[in-house]
Amino acid sequence: MFDKLKKEHIVAGDDFNRWKVPPASIAIHLCIGSVYAWSIFNPPLIKEFGVVAASSGDWGLQSVVWIFSVAIVFLGLAAAFGGKWLEEVGPRMVGVVAAFCWGGGFILGGLGIAGHQLWLVYLGYGVLGGCGLGLGYVSPVSTLIRWFPDRRGMATGMAIMGFGGGAMIATPIKEALLGAFYKVPDYLGPESAVNLVTEGGKRMAEVGGQMVEVVIAGAAQVAAAPVPIEEGVYIAGTGNTGAASTFFTLGVAYFIVMIIASFSYRVPREGWLPKGWTPPTADTASKRMITHKNVHIDQALKTPQFYLLWIVLCFNVTAGIGVIGVAKTMMFEIFGSTLPLVVNSAFAATYVFMISVFNMCGRFFWASMSDYIGRKNTYYCFFILGIALYLSIPFSAEQVSINPAVTYLVMFYAATMIIFTMYGGGFATIPAYLADIFGTKYVGGIHGRLLTAWSTAGVLGPLAITQLRQTSVVSSIKDLASKVDPAAFQAKFGAGVEQLDQLVAAKTVTIGRLMEIAPAGTVDPTSSLYNTTMYAMAALLAIALVANKLIRPIDEKHYMETKESGATASGREATSEA
Repeated sequence: MFDKLKKEHIVAGDDFNRWKVPPASIAIHLCIGSVYAWSIFNPPLIKEFGVVAASSGDWGLQSVVWIFSVAIVFLGLAAAFGGKWLEEVGPRMVGVVAAFCWGGGFILGGLGIAGHQLWLVYLGYGVLGGCGLGLGYVSPVSTLIRWFPDRRGMATGMAIMGFGGGAMIATPIKEALLGAFYKVPDYLGPESAVNLVTEGGKRMAEVGGQMVEVVIAGAAQVAAAPVPIEEGVYIAGTGNTGAASTFFTLGVAYFIVMIIASFSYRVPREGWLPKGWTPPTADTASKRMITHKNVHIDQALKTPQFYLLWIVLCFNVTAGIGVIGVAKTMMFEIFGSTLPLVVNSAFAATYVFMISVFNMCGRFFWASMSDYIGRKNTYYCFFILGIALYLSIPFSAEQVSINPAVTYLVMFYAATMIIFTMYGGGFATIPAYLADIFGTKYVGGIHGRLLTAWSTAGVLGPLAITQLRQTSVVSSIKDLASKVDPAAFQAKFGAGVEQLDQLVAAKTVTIGRLMEIAPAGTVDPTSSLYNTTMYAMAALLAIALVANKLIRPIDEKHYMETKESGATASGREATSEA
């Protein structure tokens, strides 16, 4: 059965309409692209026990964000190994395997959430799902480049556009499913009406003659809840965030869609050319740094161009992927306290949705634009404009903490949306960049190996943003605690300031709760938690700018011999695809 999935059995006839292939590619990328809406799962996963607020037994944001990172790491690894396999077996078989991995990863991850086993969520969504991401990502790229040799940038933009748009569709679906499966925990009453004690940093209350852990929902928690709730005290462990059921539902749905799309894949015969199209002349190709020759997949690793492109992709992705992973949380933290009437749960969810919209549109726009201005110039735009935009974000955050005006929210929103068009555009343009430099014969495999840069970025981005943020959080809490009246601190948290570390570890003391008892005029530091991260991202783009500047055409010694590359009678493909 699996042998029938191989590429020799799916070669299309000359009368086949090539426009039937992009919808299948886009469908698979829409499914796996939902990974960009991972931040939708952050709030429920860090409140699995507490549901309305984090309890002592809940996973921390740092632990949850790394699930996304692991998925991206295995995306790159699977693409690196699967890229060469793709050239052997074709896109249909790779797409089917991707469906089993991505759908199965969701189901296994759902079991981990239901049993509160974090390692199982990492194994399911992170490892197995990540492999599905990588295989599903590379399966259409080389196929579409062969179907559209006349518009390489547009072809890869069409395929990878779906990946950027996955979150656009997944965001409202995930929000709706989480709301449908959500169960409010048992309510004990307003905080003032419940006798609370603190034991080991935990907030406890007597229920039925037994002391149980409770969580306290304030105005921020009420605004963030997917269903209407009241401020006050809730019993930890009695509700349900709906995350596990949402995982199960999505796993089944994604599997079905990806299987159907995979069976729609077809490949062109060797030497096929679009009717009425003439390959570019050697002079035109040289000016655009487009080769008519081919570099073997293994030989590509011996060229400096591969590693310069690796740096270009890695740092461009690192700068954007960390922000995507915590987008919803970051929006709340920067603007939730200063503009609470504007930035609520619905606004933050819409922000994640719009990230996907601009990410998707950027993939098609910038990739298509690169057909006219060239790939190298396109990346110059990414880095020069990106540096300026990343540096503008700390300014907006600082100003809104001083003067809570919607103007600064608009500045932040616009800056991040443009950044995400270029983030997506970088992914969509890189396959065409590779085909220009290394030829089209092994572009799928070379692209797969280059995606190890994505794996690296999947670690660097979230690591930078979570570690730098956590450092800022700890520093801000200690600074606020030093300003708070010790008696007020004792009354608020049931323990003295000397137990601050223990209270912070139990999630009893937060910046938001300290601000409730801080002296009048104290500036909320929450909006500035990401400033250092943005400066670091701008620095990475500066390095990538230099790497892009250094890229030159391949040295002649790296090209395959004409006979070997298939450019003779049996291989007009090399010339036609160049």
